[in-house]
Amino acid sequence: MSTSTAPAAFAPAAAVARIAAASRRVQQPQSSDDLVSLAMGEPDFDTPAQVVDAAVASLRAGRTHYSPLRGEPDLRAALAERIGGLTGGPVSADDVLITHGGTAGLAASILSIVDPGDRVVFPDPTYSLYADLVSMAGGVPVPVPLGADLHWDLDRLADALPGAKLFVFCNPGNPTGIVHSRAELDALAGLLEGTSTVVVSDEAYADLTYTGEPFTSTVSIEGLPERTIYCQTFSKSYAMTGWRVGYIWGPQPLIASAARIHNTVNGSMNTVVQDAALAAVRTADADVAAMRTAYARRAEIMFEGLSGIDGLTPSAPEGAFYQFPHYDLDIPSAELVTRLRELGVAVRPGSEFGAHGEHHLRLSYAASEDAIRTGVARLAEGLDTLRRTLVP
Repeated sequence: MSTSTAPAAFAPAAAVARIAAASRRVQQPQSSDDLVSLAMGEPDFDTPAQVVDAAVASLRAGRTHYSPLRGEPDLRAALAERIGGLTGGPVSADDVLITHGGTAGLAASILSIVDPGDRVVFPDPTYSLYADLVSMAGGVPVPVPLGADLHWDLDRLADALPGAKLFVFCNPGNPTGIVHSRAELDALAGLLEGTSTVVVSDEAYADLTYTGEPFTSTVSIEGLPERTIYCQTFSKSYAMTGWRVGYIWGPQPLIASAARIHNTVNGSMNTVVQDAALAAVRTADADVAAMRTAYARRAEIMFEGLSGIDGLTPSAPEGAFYQFPHYDLDIPSAELVTRLRELGVAVRPGSEFGAHGEHHLRLSYAASEDAIRTGVARLAEGLDTLRRTLVP
C-alpha cells in the first residue's frame, strides 16, 4: 500500500520576486514562416569559417578538459594586448577574466559590487538585464531618462550620480543604436571625479559603428579606467552568439571580486570555445569589417524606409544594429507590437527597455536587405491600418 503526501509548500527566494517585479524583459512567441522578424538582437551571419575550424581542430586535439578558472592564458594575453590598445598603456592578462558570454560577465560584475540598498544608476531606456541584476542583488535601480536625441541628459545624470555605488551603461546603445561621444565620456569622468562610484561599461557593439568617427572606449578616457569594469563579448562582432564567450577587464580588486562570483556560479569556461575565440581575435578582423559594412548598408535602407512613414521618427543610425523610432499613436508599445505581429512583422516594444522607452519600437537590421524592406513596408501598412482604426 502506498501513501501520498501533499507537496511541501514552496516559496522562491526573495531575489526571484525582486527580479520578477523589476524585469521588463519580454519573451516573444516563436516566429512563423509568414512573419518577417526585425526583433532579434543577433547577427544573421554565420560564424567565420576559420573560427569554426579552430573549434573542430581543438576537439580533435583532445582539448576537452577543464580550463583554468580565469580562462586560457593565450586568450587572456591576446585580449590584454587589444585592451592595451584602448587604454594606451600595458594591460596585465592577470586582470582579464573569460566569462560564459557577455551576460555572465555583466552578472559577475554587478553581483560582486552591489549590496542590498545600494543605488545603481543607468540610462533609461537601456538593456533591461542591468535592472534585473541590480534587483537580484537587492540594489536600488535608478533609471535616468535620456535626452530627446537618445544621448545622455547630463544635467539629470549629474543629479542622480551622487552617492551611487555603480553606473552601468552600454555603448553603442541597445536599444537606441546611438554612440556616446568622447565629449559625453569626458563629462562622465568629470561628474565622477572624487567619488567612489564604479562604472560598468558594456561595449558589446564597439566594432559596429557608422558615424565616420573612431569609437571611443570608456577605458581610453582619463579618470575612468581606474574605476571601470570593461565588459565585452564575442557574440556581436564575430557572430558568435551561440558560443557563449565573453570577457571582462578592470582594476585588479574589481576583477578578483567578479571572478569569485563567476567561478562560483559558472566554473571554468569551455576550453574549445576559448580556442575558437582566440582564432577570432587573431584572424577575423576582415570578417568583422565585412559584417560592419553590410550593417551600415542595412542601416541606411532601414532609416530611409522609416523616414517615409507618417507619425514615425527614426533614430540616428550611429551604431550596433538597432533603430529606436518614436511613434505618435496613442497605444502602449507592448500592445502595438502584438497588433503588428498580427499584421506580419515582429519588432520589440520600447517599454521593454525602460519606462522612458514607451512610445518607441526597437527594430533590428541584423536581417537581410529583403527582410528589412519587407518588414518596414509591413510596419508602414500596419501603422496606417491602426491609425485608421484608432482615430475616430
